[in-house]
Amino acid sequence: MTACRAWLACAFAAAGIGVAQAAPDALHGAKVYARCMACHALAYDRVGPRHCGLLGRPAGSVPGFNYSQAMKNSRITWDEKTLNLFLAQPLKTVPGSSMTYDGVPDPKDRADLIAYLRQANTTPECRPPKAATR
Repeated sequence: MTACRAWLACAFAAAGIGVAQAAPDALHGAKVYARCMACHALAYDRVGPRHCGLLGRPAGSVPGFNYSQAMKNSRITWDEKTLNLFLAQPLKTVPGSSMTYDGVPDPKDRADLIAYLRQANTTPECRPPKAATR
């Protein structure tokens, strides 16, 4: 078994495939998110919909946001996998989407961006306001 594992590790290394990848870096993801801020914000809609609550939300479902029919019909629920695919090539993932950004080509940048969005969702900016007490 040990020789087999060593052989696989060498084969992966020779092919340029990492055996272990670094954990996503949310701090770097915040820097990547700066690119998104031309159209998006965490807590409110701009040209693009808000990102608070994105993970686990069906695509095209923010109330009051004017989505393309393609996004509304995409049947995507946003999670790490679907976000990674969409962020890599938005226009190929959802043809007819009104998102005009070409995407985030670097896989590490995408992973870091997704980690940032997950972390940002726990911040006060993304928490709903507490109801007033009497």
